[in-house]
Amino acid sequence: MAYEFLAGCYDALTTDVDYVCWADYLERHFASAKCPVHTVLDLACGTGSMTAELARRGYEMIGADLSEEMLLQAAEKCRELPGEAPIFLHQSMEKLDLYGTIDACVCCLDSVNYVTKPQKLARAFQRVHLFLMPGGVFIFDVNTPEKLKNMDGQIFLDETEDVYCVWRGSYSRRRRVCTYGMDVFRLEADGRWSRGEEVHEEYAYELEELEEMLRQAGFREIRQYGDLKMRRPKPGEGRVFFTARKDL
Repeated sequence: MAYEFLAGCYDALTTDVDYVCWADYLERHFASAKCPVHTVLDLACGTGSMTAELARRGYEMIGADLSEEMLLQAAEKCRELPGEAPIFLHQSMEKLDLYGTIDACVCCLDSVNYVTKPQKLARAFQRVHLFLMPGGVFIFDVNTPEKLKNMDGQIFLDETEDVYCVWRGSYSRRRRVCTYGMDVFRLEADGRWSRGEEVHEEYAYELEELEEMLRQAGFREIRQYGDLKMRRPKPGEGRVFFTARKDL
């Protein structure tokens, strides 16, 4: 997976994501945390839209991502925010290494699915647990296996005045991976169009599998929620949220 070309137009292609609504939802979970939430890690922060939204709400933010290109976009986005600027770290999930503890960790927009090796995801959960304060909360969402399987053979189109993106889904039952082949056309400042190709993969984790990984990492009070809902997920929901807590 790479974002060398996509990073510059990622925000234009994700205008349908309501980050204010997502942040409201995260704060509802923060409110029920067993310790006050001040310092938050945005794991796999991408271009920093969620990092910026939570920073505007007064949280001390850290963003971590594997893509240098995405982090450059994030740093520019957060450059003129009031208060203390977020810290951005170029790190993979399984090698997370913070300078101190955090009160909460969020990992949004099915970033967990992008870790296509279960052993690496298990290590990532262990690293998050290590840096969480006792009583801290870990919140993330995943695309369900059913949703990823239904992507097989699907073709999608995203278009703005400056960006044109066609992507195709292909699901491998043997690998449990949905592959997205993306052709991105971007309008440059000189009026010419440039083309980039990227391949992204998402692993179809079973919900029970994720619960066991969290337990093995030391998390407790593991709960599942529907898509931006405060209730259990219903059959057929394509996105499921998890919360897990570190013991006091």
